[in-house]
Amino acid sequence: MVYYVDANAFRNGDGSENAPFKQINAAAKIAKPGDEVIVKAGIYRERVVPQNAGEESARITYRSEEPLGAVITGAELITDWKKEKGGIYSTRVNNSIFGDFNPYVERVFGDWYFSPKIRHTGAVFINDLMMYETDSLAELKAGKPDPFAWHPEEAKYLWYTEQDGDETVIYANFQKLDPTKEKVEISVRRNCFMPDENGINYITVSGFAINKAATTWAPPAAYQDGMIGPHWSKGWIIEDCEISNSKCCGISLGKYLDPENDMYFTKHHVKSPTQMERDAVCRGQYHGWLKENIGHHIVRRCNIHHCEQTGIVGRMGGVFSTIEDCHIHHVCNSQQLGGAETAGIKLHAAIDVTIRRNHIHDCIQGVWLDWQAQGARISQNLMHDNCRPEGIEQAPGAMFNTDVFIEVGHGPTLIDNNLLLSPVSITIPSEGIAVVHNLVLGSFSLINSGVDSIVNDQREPRYTPYHIRHRTEVAGFMTILHGDDRVYNNIFVQQYKVTDKKKTPQDSDYQVVGTAPFDIFPTYEDWADQFDFEKHPDMGGLAKAHFGHLPVWIDGNAYFDGATVYKKEKNKLVDKKSKVSVTVTEKKGSWFIKTDLFDKLGDFTCNIMTTEALGKAFQPEQYYENPDGTPITFDEDYFGTHRDPSAIPGPFASVAGGKEIKVFC
Repeated sequence: MVYYVDANAFRNGDGSENAPFKQINAAAKIAKPGDEVIVKAGIYRERVVPQNAGEESARITYRSEEPLGAVITGAELITDWKKEKGGIYSTRVNNSIFGDFNPYVERVFGDWYFSPKIRHTGAVFINDLMMYETDSLAELKAGKPDPFAWHPEEAKYLWYTEQDGDETVIYANFQKLDPTKEKVEISVRRNCFMPDENGINYITVSGFAINKAATTWAPPAAYQDGMIGPHWSKGWIIEDCEISNSKCCGISLGKYLDPENDMYFTKHHVKSPTQMERDAVCRGQYHGWLKENIGHHIVRRCNIHHCEQTGIVGRMGGVFSTIEDCHIHHVCNSQQLGGAETAGIKLHAAIDVTIRRNHIHDCIQGVWLDWQAQGARISQNLMHDNCRPEGIEQAPGAMFNTDVFIEVGHGPTLIDNNLLLSPVSITIPSEGIAVVHNLVLGSFSLINSGVDSIVNDQREPRYTPYHIRHRTEVAGFMTILHGDDRVYNNIFVQQYKVTDKKKTPQDSDYQVVGTAPFDIFPTYEDWADQFDFEKHPDMGGLAKAHFGHLPVWIDGNAYFDGATVYKKEKNKLVDKKSKVSVTVTEKKGSWFIKTDLFDKLGDFTCNIMTTEALGKAFQPEQYYENPDGTPITFDEDYFGTHRDPSAIPGPFASVAGGKEIKVFC
């Protein structure tokens, strides 16, 4: 069955082509497996709540007839602005429009929210720009931009809200703009396209513009909100969509509502939030968190931008998923929200998740995989400018900046064939990470750090789970011993100036590029020697080794402009004389890197890496392999081009094609 929807139809019909529905949700109430919902171009100010699941062989498909022509928005137009003084205007909105969720009463707050500024979930938009909220009417009238905003020119547009009986009063400083002559909207609805129930499987959403929802803070031990998401189900495809201007998260692949562990720390305070994360993992098994039931989603070819917590968020619900060919940018740039859940992509338990061929830039962090990134692969991505602009300070409660952050995982996690071009490139307070064939302009950070705390004068280790291979069932818990990393065939360039020489690799904003931070770890031979049972013939005698550093393997890398070198690396290229540069430019929608770097490689070559050569991650005893368990040969480069046996380090199989290389379009 095919249903038709047209917001501009003469009147609401029966969903036929000649008498279409005026609202998408009318079709969402009745669509069954195999049905398709064709949506005409127009603006749909509604919340779509799919009622029925599709089937693997009979999906329910929602398709914008014209790519990005159908706009599903959580906002309403506001036209009755009253001029107060100067650029200040006010409006009054009857609270009945909000139903049981008033975004101008509800606050962005919860577990892992660190900012001293508690903002509302609502927002005001002038010509699609999300304006900045103030704490007081006096601050609004002063008209000064938020000093922590990445884009000060945007931050001069301010708003403030208060309640007056059954009305929401909004004041806005539009500077020199007249809101009666511009498009001004306020977010009204919490979501745009999301089921209320779990298990609404096999839905395709294709070609929509989805924007301006009043989403709530989405920490991992809570119901995770988003403008669009599958809500604890299986097999969704979100493709060719533009996802923008969410107060918190754009797409949620995340956690269901568990009333017994929902913002537990915020509500009760009596258990540590880390303990409630372990609780969430184990309770998830009880609530159906199995490979057969959850995840396996695809997000592809989406333009995701201007969201203030994450572009894509997920706790457990995103397992076995693929995020590919997306453009993710300008996430958490206002710094009006702050906490430990902010990134272009922020996933907990990214088991067998593939993140490939994406362009991620101008985000507070690029990709943050927190806990259980077992079997995750970050491959063939372009990441750059995932850092605050020069001169902008880190806001109170805001996170540090990096391209890739793998936190307290046991591996195996693959980072291969990427362009990692931000000042901090790879942050790994983890173990079991393989970094293979990347171009790296930034540092490693949080090496041998960022895991444990000293509380009551004793070490409090952070135990996190590892899993049965390629499944969700928990196999065990262990703290992070650090090490068990592989760093092969990369190019490291000290592109950025080191401004703070007192920083160490244990700091999140360490600036020195290269592999010297791994000098503290043993080689495999030195590590294995500790377990010679003739030397240590009892269990207690091995305790020191059981809780010591794991070994690392580092080889085949090239180093330029003073990038540091692991002291035990054998096959390497160290060029201390050449000065190279790598720049990223955009031309007519395509992105290029311009560099003379590859001319400096000479005849240096490295070995083709394989699953067998990388071995197994220590705790889960799992190979660096495909999600289906088949081995990987790293003979394809950033573009998917075949590498010759005499490979060169870095993400490209060859340097043919000149000094300017198109890397995303």
